[in-house]
Amino acid sequence: MTPPTTAAVQPVHPQDHLLRTDRIPHIWCSGCGIGIVFGALMAAVMKSGTPLDDVAVVSGIGCTGRMAGYIKLDSFHTTHGRAIPFATGLKLARPQGKVVVASGDGDLLAIGGNHFIHAARRNMDLTIICVNNFNYGMTGGQLAPSTPFGAKTTTTPLGSPDEPFNFCALAAACGATYVARWTALHVRRLTNAITEAMNKKGFSFVEVIAPCPTAFGRRNKIRRALDLLRFYYDRSVVKNQLDPGEATIDFDHSLAVGKFLDIERPTFLDHYEMVNRGEVEAWPATGVDASAAGKRKAG
Repeated sequence: MTPPTTAAVQPVHPQDHLLRTDRIPHIWCSGCGIGIVFGALMAAVMKSGTPLDDVAVVSGIGCTGRMAGYIKLDSFHTTHGRAIPFATGLKLARPQGKVVVASGDGDLLAIGGNHFIHAARRNMDLTIICVNNFNYGMTGGQLAPSTPFGAKTTTTPLGSPDEPFNFCALAAACGATYVARWTALHVRRLTNAITEAMNKKGFSFVEVIAPCPTAFGRRNKIRRALDLLRFYYDRSVVKNQLDPGEATIDFDHSLAVGKFLDIERPTFLDHYEMVNRGEVEAWPATGVDASAAGKRKAG
């Protein structure tokens, strides 16, 4: 009779193959929502059906920017605010791959705002995940473009006098093909949104409202991470297909979450190939004799 084994069974996490375990433990604070978003991203990568060799994750500087260092895929931890330009170059060099940008509200929409606008305008085939924790969490909890009106930060101790940016409205107005917003407690819906965004052609944007109890919550009298997450969740109202312009951040009323936009539009690469094949008429294609107009102007 074979004696029963006494060797301890080493538990294996179902996403271990996507983790750089040599870099664990991570730097995120207790109660931070970024870990939840990171788990949703890894689940979405698997759910999307994309071969892992064809997925790259790009991030900038900040708490969320550390995602790229912990995921065991081709990844790039870039300079502050420049994740989208790096991702654009990567997509153009290897168009068959899926390029995901995961970064924070300050990195993507403050110093990186101009890149965000023009990547959406050009409809670059990128998936952008913005973890919005309403402040610059890594550098001390300063005011960010996402900070709600009246909220306290290290640089606005009496309360923010600014209106927060509506990131979803900006993405839609600039030409995104997919726009969604969820909180970190909507885990399944968030995972599905990231999956859909990865499989969507064009500039897709997913905003995630996440708790930052260390830098933001304690300055606004919600010190416990679960309380802060519950505060966001309880005020969330699912409004799929809502006009993104109406999805403002206003915690005095309700927080609109859901899939706001899902449309089709030619990507930058589609247009680039059309031009290279000579399928685009010379501008202006209106029947106006450009040479004659030039002569009249010169005369």
